[in-house]
Amino acid sequence: MSPALRLLDPERLGDHFDRLFRAAWALCGSREDAEDLVQETYAQVLKKRRLLHGDDDLGYLLRVLRNTHFSRLRAASRRVRADPLPDDLDRIQDPSEATPQAALEAHELYELIAALPDDFRDAIVAVDVLGLSYREASRTLRVREATITTRVYRARQRLAASLTGKEPHVIGVTDGRGA
Repeated sequence: MSPALRLLDPERLGDHFDRLFRAAWALCGSREDAEDLVQETYAQVLKKRRLLHGDDDLGYLLRVLRNTHFSRLRAASRRVRADPLPDDLDRIQDPSEATPQAALEAHELYELIAALPDDFRDAIVAVDVLGLSYREASRTLRVREATITTRVYRARQRLAASLTGKEPHVIGVTDGRGA
């Protein structure tokens, strides 16, 4: 003979709170998470009318509690979780942040590049600043690849000389138009 079916009495759910809470605490390991789990379990059970076999309310509630707990764990494992930031955040150095000295040097270098003759400046900007290959730079500037090579070389010489304070050692034409 099968046990009789009956409706779960919502009024009697509070009778099982202590045991459900202890079971939830054992599952979660934290008092706060256990409280949340018991509340979520009660919310699940109270969503709709429940038919139970026999008089075992606690057994049914424990199964719902366990299933709710594991559903939460599965859902949490699928979510992206960010690690908490350290308390001493001021001490973490941003590797992409430019130091004041590096920013000053970059500013000085860009000023020197801007002061180069047009042909040298265009070649060095295309190759060293934009990262184009010599072939791409020659197509963009509509000159031969060998011309780009020469202009970049001479522009680098002038920049190095300006930074070190020495005169550039230039072979051939020095106005930037001969190459």
